[in-house]
Amino acid sequence: MAKILDGKVVRDQIQENLKSIIQNLKSKPKLVIIQVGDNPESNTYIGQKIKFGERIGAKVDLQKLPADVSQDHLSSIIHNLNSTPTIHGIIIQMPISEHLNREKLIELIDPKKDVDGLTNTNQKLLEENNPNAIIPATAKGVISILNFYKIKVSGKKATVVGRSKLVGAPVATLLKNLGATVEIGHSKTPDLTAVTKPADIIVVAVGKPNLISKEHVSKGQAIVDVGINVVERQQETSDKRQEGKENKRPMANGKRLLVGDVNFSEVQPIVSAITPVPGGIGPMTVASLFENLLEAYKKQDD
Repeated sequence: MAKILDGKVVRDQIQENLKSIIQNLKSKPKLVIIQVGDNPESNTYIGQKIKFGERIGAKVDLQKLPADVSQDHLSSIIHNLNSTPTIHGIIIQMPISEHLNREKLIELIDPKKDVDGLTNTNQKLLEENNPNAIIPATAKGVISILNFYKIKVSGKKATVVGRSKLVGAPVATLLKNLGATVEIGHSKTPDLTAVTKPADIIVVAVGKPNLISKEHVSKGQAIVDVGINVVERQQETSDKRQEGKENKRPMANGKRLLVGDVNFSEVQPIVSAITPVPGGIGPMTVASLFENLLEAYKKQDD
């Protein structure tokens, strides 16, 4: 049975480390979250960030804007935040209204305050393996959990399933920078098994429930499942077979279930290590975001 890579354990260690550092600073790192509209899932994610910030002693300011806010008005808000020295990090909580140009708004953020690591400047620095790059939080969390559990990356074969700017692409770049030989697949790769089975490490981030099954994996692999998908309970049968077993997955919330991109119950008996959903990379994302905030604070305070 595979070792569970528990993101909550790693998050808690990061939390204590950040708290001990921040309490000795002359001023506190400050994050501003820009929210457009009132998306319920966004409210949940923002609440997690605010609570984490409170626990470590960082300041978190939520600027909630109406769904019909104009591009010009939002742009002016970002410019003002950029020029405020007591603000060290700026993120735009996604999703935002369709009439807004997401890419243009992200590019307006000062790269030094871009704690999501999504500006072209930070993406380029990451590709160049420049230590000044701010790394997207989820991608950073993937590497942190591998490091914490002493899963060797250098010299290993890694497959990243997913190619998004937020997760797949930066994870692949980070793994390459750490000395892995990396292949990239996606949900429509003709023979995905041929890409995944030979790998030592598989990172999956496509947003497709149970895409990776026992046919895709081999003994000895480490699996990092970034996917978080909500499905109806009747669509998922594996939880019935898992009743009474330790680390039962997926977790039920009424009639809805949270499942990953990996079929946990099929894959866990085969591989050597796996992240659960929930409780794997999810907790790491928030912790990594605040690691980025502290790094941004230090660079701006120099």
